[in-house]
Amino acid sequence: MDSKQAYLKEGQSTTGPMIIIGSLFFIFGFVTWLNSLLIPYLRIACDLTEFQSYLVTFAFYIAYLVMAPVSTWILNKYGFKKGMGIALGIMAFGALLFIPAAYSRTYLIFLIGLFTMGGGLAILQTASNPYITILGPVETAAKRISIMGICNKLAGGLAPIILGLFLNLGEADKISKQVETLSPEEYSKALDGIALQVVNPYIGIVIVLLILAFWISRSNLPDVQGNEEETADHHKVSENKTSIFQFPHVVLGFITLFLYVGVEVLAGDTIISYGVSQGIGLETAKNFTMFTMLAMVLGYIIGILTIPKFLKQETALKGCGILGILFTFGIVSTSGMISLIFVGLLGLANSLIWPAIWPLALKGVGKFTSAASGLLVMGIAGGAVIPLLYGQLAEHVGSHTAYWIALPCYLFILYYAIAGHKVGKA
Repeated sequence: MDSKQAYLKEGQSTTGPMIIIGSLFFIFGFVTWLNSLLIPYLRIACDLTEFQSYLVTFAFYIAYLVMAPVSTWILNKYGFKKGMGIALGIMAFGALLFIPAAYSRTYLIFLIGLFTMGGGLAILQTASNPYITILGPVETAAKRISIMGICNKLAGGLAPIILGLFLNLGEADKISKQVETLSPEEYSKALDGIALQVVNPYIGIVIVLLILAFWISRSNLPDVQGNEEETADHHKVSENKTSIFQFPHVVLGFITLFLYVGVEVLAGDTIISYGVSQGIGLETAKNFTMFTMLAMVLGYIIGILTIPKFLKQETALKGCGILGILFTFGIVSTSGMISLIFVGLLGLANSLIWPAIWPLALKGVGKFTSAASGLLVMGIAGGAVIPLLYGQLAEHVGSHTAYWIALPCYLFILYYAIAGHKVGKA
């Protein structure tokens, strides 16, 4: 039985579901990569240290670790379609919290809002990634995920630019340099004005998320339950298993995803702050995330054209691991704009890691697909830990040298591509 036939009504095209899922990937790409501008912006508005500013990524991505088990329960109980609507509602509430956070200029409320949005995204990711896998043959899953990745990364590149249209970045830069010349009252009042600039764009985000939730509830998206993602043939492989932890390749896949998301967030969310540290104004630096995202899109296009016809998924993963190692050496062995370009090029190295890991890690887990997906999504918490460690290192050895943290991550990714995804398989 074809997996596509199992979940779509007879004669139903995959185009409609792909458009809907593509819209979801665009939305959570947009919301996720807003953080790249929020880090330096909230650092000014809330008067933070560099380490404190990276709590933005920590609060956002740690939600994946906390919420992933809840995600599995929600999807098993309500199905993927209703689960997506619930997730979008949670995200809308998180975005709404930015309004009281801005009016009170309270960093903790900003972080709670980011955590809430991350929690909604954890549910959305747990549902949407397997959805793309089951809408066609597993051998071409990396290609479909690559298409979704293009939607995600184009949104990610646009996010800081669009948010930047609502924020007076030049004023924020200017005020951050006037701390010594303004009185405490004047400085506090100026920072209040900066914080309030995030209100309107986040009201817009709330509205868009609620509209999308309504659209999905009325769509013809095929509904599946959390234990139905694979065919009967796949179930035979896992019928003697009692726990997802009996699949070593899944556990190693979780570790690989943890490290990968850490370096992906590192490349996308630190490049603006790194540019500022190199003496580039925030108004100009806001565009740097687009370079990282375009590099990822280039990689996705390569994946779409070459997988599986010319490249196996594990071969693409090997290439990405090697590129990540080379580009990391490039970052730390150069300086200025050349070093920044290498940070952006990490996007190319990262591009095919996510779409390759998912099908490799989910292969053969059968009835444990939902649990495996939940565990893998927990790996997104790497985006909370690696950038925060980078921020801590940056305060001690400088933002340039701190990029060495990416090297062991790419080395493990290369190991998974070569041997890790085979561990425990018959």
